[in-house]
Amino acid sequence: MQNVQGHAHFMKVIVNLDNNEPVFSYVDMTGEQCQGDVTITEASTITYQLIDNTGKGLKFAGVGFITPFDEIIDAVTISSDGQLVQLVDLDHTTGTTKFQFVLTNTTNTLMLLSPDPEVVNRPEN
Repeated sequence: MQNVQGHAHFMKVIVNLDNNEPVFSYVDMTGEQCQGDVTITEASTITYQLIDNTGKGLKFAGVGFITPFDEIIDAVTISSDGQLVQLVDLDHTTGTTKFQFVLTNTTNTLMLLSPDPEVVNRPEN
């Protein structure tokens, strides 16, 4: 029988402005600065929480994948308030996938792309 309980990962996506340019940083669930990358060894849900320090009303609108058919991430959901993104990874496929967060703002109709964190699957045997 498969392990359906899985594991939870939590990451904060912090966006600040530097000379009116967005700067992204990431903090893991232990409170440490990191690159936003996650290594998965069992079925997991990865939650990213947006911390908007820009005053521009940022919200998650989506997640764009360079390789959306690599079967590493199985599903993406966004909270109704646009403050949380969850990636579901059943850890069936070994490999690495890169993605970018797509964010909207209340200042204009343009969308903002984040730098690309990645998910690395290394299933335990």
